[in-house]
Amino acid sequence: MKLLVIGGAGYIGSATAQLLIEAGHDVVVMDNLTMGHRKAVPAGAAFAKADLLDAAGTLGVLEKHKPDGVLHFAASSLVGESMKDPGKYFRNNVCGAVNLMEAMRTTGTRLIIFSSTAATYGEPKEMPITEQTPTLPTNPYGESKLMIEKVLRWYHTIYGIRWVALRYFNACGALEGRGEDHDPETHLIPLLLLTALGKRKFTVFGDDYPTPDGTCIRDYIHIRDLARAHILALDERALGPYNLGTTTGNSVKEVLEAAERVIGRPIPYTMGERRPGDPPSLVADHARITRELGWQPESSTLDEIIGSAWAWHSSHPDGYAKKH
Repeated sequence: MKLLVIGGAGYIGSATAQLLIEAGHDVVVMDNLTMGHRKAVPAGAAFAKADLLDAAGTLGVLEKHKPDGVLHFAASSLVGESMKDPGKYFRNNVCGAVNLMEAMRTTGTRLIIFSSTAATYGEPKEMPITEQTPTLPTNPYGESKLMIEKVLRWYHTIYGIRWVALRYFNACGALEGRGEDHDPETHLIPLLLLTALGKRKFTVFGDDYPTPDGTCIRDYIHIRDLARAHILALDERALGPYNLGTTTGNSVKEVLEAAERVIGRPIPYTMGERRPGDPPSLVADHARITRELGWQPESSTLDEIIGSAWAWHSSHPDGYAKKH
């Protein structure tokens, strides 16, 4: 298939683009490069610099490349920032998605696979989280992603555009030569590893949660497994939302201990107060995508995740800017 990967210069988008190429697909990456990195775009992918907020430019990319389907990764994605600047999130995420859907409608593109999030669920009271769990976002970031899912559902109903929303839990890990390089960095594993490299200071936010060791539990999933799910979602049977997680969460302390084990030395940290709005536990039930598409996490043990991430960060201490 010929596939347009929007946000394909970013962390998960570039990894998925790489695996799509390896699977034999014809890939075009579209990115505005405000957060992505031109060096992250895989060799073998065509590149179009464009912004979803530019409706004419977006339409021009689809008219030029005529993709069979679109994989949409581009978004503003910082929860804390969304609470301070909700307009940015509704504008960038929702308005950009509407521009994309209009371009797809105009050009007759019939498939979109959308990068959604566990933040659509908010703070569920029961674990693990299924696709039937009520969606009650607690921040504008999660709300914007849920709004986009509703847009996609209506474009399917009215225009017949098939949609798949993959609700990620905690994406992590790296592919060879391809890893996390965010500014600012907010994710647990890269923060730990950058601390080990002497580039950051790490804080554990709260050790008095109702969990076995008192720290928050999250569901960590390797980007290779996430990328594989996108390839499976090309199957015409796929429709609607699917959870992507492992069903077995790990606490902050467990991740810290695993990182120390992988790199072979202690990682200094300080203990801080809880952050407002952090649920004690968020763990996915992935039974639907397993049942319908045969997906299972294959690379998502903590040692595999952290080992791959450590290989990336230790060889790219300044991200894509430069190497040792």
